[in-house]
Amino acid sequence: MTDAPSGLWTGVEHARALDERDALPTLRDRFHVPPHGGGQTAYLAGNSLGLQPTMLRARLGEELDDWARLGVEGHGEARRPWMPYHELLRDPAARLVGALPREVVVMNSLTVNLHLMMVSFYRPTPQRHRIVIEDSAFPSDSYAVRSQADFHGYDPDEAVVRLRPRAGEAVLRSEDVVDFLSRDGEGVALVLLGAVNYYSGEFLDIPAITRAGRAAGAIVGWDLAHAAGNVELALHDWGVDWAAWCSYKYLNSGPGAPAGAFVHERHLSDRSLPKFAGWWSTDPATRFAMGPRVDPVDSADAWQLSNPPILAMAPVLASLEMFDEVGLPALRAKSTRLTGYLEQLLDRIEGPVEILTPREPERRGAQLSVRLLRHDADRTSARLRAEHGVIADARRPDVIRLAPVPMYCTFEDCWRAAHGLAAIVAEHG
Repeated sequence: MTDAPSGLWTGVEHARALDERDALPTLRDRFHVPPHGGGQTAYLAGNSLGLQPTMLRARLGEELDDWARLGVEGHGEARRPWMPYHELLRDPAARLVGALPREVVVMNSLTVNLHLMMVSFYRPTPQRHRIVIEDSAFPSDSYAVRSQADFHGYDPDEAVVRLRPRAGEAVLRSEDVVDFLSRDGEGVALVLLGAVNYYSGEFLDIPAITRAGRAAGAIVGWDLAHAAGNVELALHDWGVDWAAWCSYKYLNSGPGAPAGAFVHERHLSDRSLPKFAGWWSTDPATRFAMGPRVDPVDSADAWQLSNPPILAMAPVLASLEMFDEVGLPALRAKSTRLTGYLEQLLDRIEGPVEILTPREPERRGAQLSVRLLRHDADRTSARLRAEHGVIADARRPDVIRLAPVPMYCTFEDCWRAAHGLAAIVAEHG
């Protein structure tokens, strides 16, 4: 690489000026940002694990205090009673994904919820048993759908259809998914795609693909692991059959935090749907009658199994309160500004790097995936952290994922990431 354009490397003052006048001031001081030297890192890995809110320790302390003070009576007498605790999360979670409150429930972990949804919504027949996923799906999704096909007696190699990008392209186009479903959808039982692809950062056209899948006679589900808290969603209006998401990435709820699930209201009263059941699947009004049979409820709560884990749900509730306070439209707008600025900086690196993520803002979330054409991702990521105070995410062998999460990332963070990457790739050209 030749000397970098001076406008980029002297532009940190410009980045700081952008931060000062942005329409949505950063909420960085409300999070614990990992240190670097005498300051803070530029944390661009929130698409892998979000930062800890500073108020969380006090919130967890309240639950621990109630446990110490009340013991078992905390189920009814805690300041946020434990028995119906999950109901506190219902409305803000519904607002987050564009759903009716009774269509959502916070429970379990993502892959558990994927399986619980497929118990109900993957009902294969010899004529219609294929499952459509993207070839670049997160491995857990691939494992889950293959195991479901195998459980029902079908060969996963035949039953699971993996859609690939066009030759020479890095991302799967939404229109190609629609074309496939329109052309070959008669044998498809389930479409299960990542709304925002974990690897490339592409945001698929959920309404168009959902319409095409349902028109083909398939059930359409979505993995929102990288979409919830990242992009604006309208699951109810888009007619999505079901969806599931985790809450430890953009939702900043802590490693392994409880996940969420959505079931469209048209399915909620369908008693023919098979479901696994547990104590929390039944009507809370009759739960303590201790009967041997489930008393069904016409809400997403019917897919619950167990009582809510209070100490794990407290961070989710705290996070959802922050999203309600700021509003996803404002966060999405800032995300677009940050990612666009980072894209401009990366484009000025005169070296062996290329952006895999779509250029159109509406086709991506808060992530740019950068391929290092002559560099190792793990070593580059380690050097970014050690030498430049930039925490990014490496995907072997040669991709660095940079996620300027709008809750706490800044234009200066974007500048530091591009500056550090340029300095590293410059060493070997």
